[in-house]
Amino acid sequence: MDATAPARARRGQSLLAIIGPGLLLAATGVGSGDLATASIVGSMLGVSVLWAVLVGAFLKYVVTEGLARWQLASGETLLEGLVRRYGRIVVWLFLPYLLLWSFFVGSAQMSASGVTLHALLPVFEDARDGKIVFGMCASIAGFVLVRRGGYRAFQIAMRICIGAMFAMTVVTAVLLWPGTVEIAKGLFVPSVGQLDGQAIVWTVALIGGVGGTLTVLCYGYWLREENRTGTESLRACRLDLALSYVMTAVFGIAMVIVGTSIHVDGEGTQLLVRLSNRLGEQLGEWSRLLFLVGTFGTVFSSLLGVWQAVPYLFADCWQLLRNGTRPVPSRHGRFDTVDTRSKPYRIYLVLLATVPMIGLFTSFREVQKLYTVTGALFFPVLVVALLVANGKWIDPAHRNKPATVLALVGVLALFGWMALAGIQAS
Repeated sequence: MDATAPARARRGQSLLAIIGPGLLLAATGVGSGDLATASIVGSMLGVSVLWAVLVGAFLKYVVTEGLARWQLASGETLLEGLVRRYGRIVVWLFLPYLLLWSFFVGSAQMSASGVTLHALLPVFEDARDGKIVFGMCASIAGFVLVRRGGYRAFQIAMRICIGAMFAMTVVTAVLLWPGTVEIAKGLFVPSVGQLDGQAIVWTVALIGGVGGTLTVLCYGYWLREENRTGTESLRACRLDLALSYVMTAVFGIAMVIVGTSIHVDGEGTQLLVRLSNRLGEQLGEWSRLLFLVGTFGTVFSSLLGVWQAVPYLFADCWQLLRNGTRPVPSRHGRFDTVDTRSKPYRIYLVLLATVPMIGLFTSFREVQKLYTVTGALFFPVLVVALLVANGKWIDPAHRNKPATVLALVGVLALFGWMALAGIQAS
């Protein structure tokens, strides 16, 4: 047998195969709230803050690369590594946040999908009824695809959604292009407008909103689905993540450009629907439909990513509580932390696709406030864990370099400030 065959096979991998997990991360991390935030910042501050999108994408890349480097160098997920050293208390502290996050994010994903589908297919006289019915349908469709179609079907659906997202953002931005010189200045000459407090807050929100929060933990599970283990896969992961965050940055930049050109009021998906109506008035009905289709691709891909990946986290926590950190081999011979056929995974998927439907009917403002404050604390804790884990617990060749430490400290300062601001605001 040719000993060089595996190496040639790896070199012959298509780019699409290499960036598979990164595409999933990009599609899951960009939701309607991120697009709305980018368009609001664009309407307020113009293209002068495009640099903030690049900074946000770079900082999220640093964090996710750290997660991938830890997993490939240690053979453990970050949760496994923390439990091995600090005990099951790590899981008990993480689970309440995971449950709260799942409920409110699940409800938000359903609501965003329902609002967008009602705008595309206004078959209900009452928009609230359309949001509820279409939101439930989107959740059930996501559940069936994840449960019955498996990982490969999930990948295909996500690629279709990504295509719709990319077409919507890029085509719309090109049609509303404000000028190449202005775009270049916004990307490479840092500015926050008049440097007033509101401008700074929204610029920081734009940086923090790029690329998701809890969903970055899911990247490690997608790596295991692709059977990427060992440090020899680290180079491919870095390329994968770099391209995924470039794509995420493109989405953010395009939405800032759209927001700069067309001013609307509102928040979340409702703002995007109103934005589509204004686009229709300015560019024609086809642009309204294109924008809505792209918006649905954005929100449904985020829903699909959460439905498929977040049950990994719960099932991983369940296994760590019951069995410790010993990997469990799958029927395919790989050592996976999580078996998607296991009861914990399937039960959590069912709960995730159904319980948050309650949020389509009512509002939980006080609990939402607690969730927001708790959520703001997640990224600082994650960064501290990476500083410790990749600074002490893996072999020296793969530990954090000084530049990486500096970047992680920057992430810690940014999200720590955001967490403190959220606590004070509550």
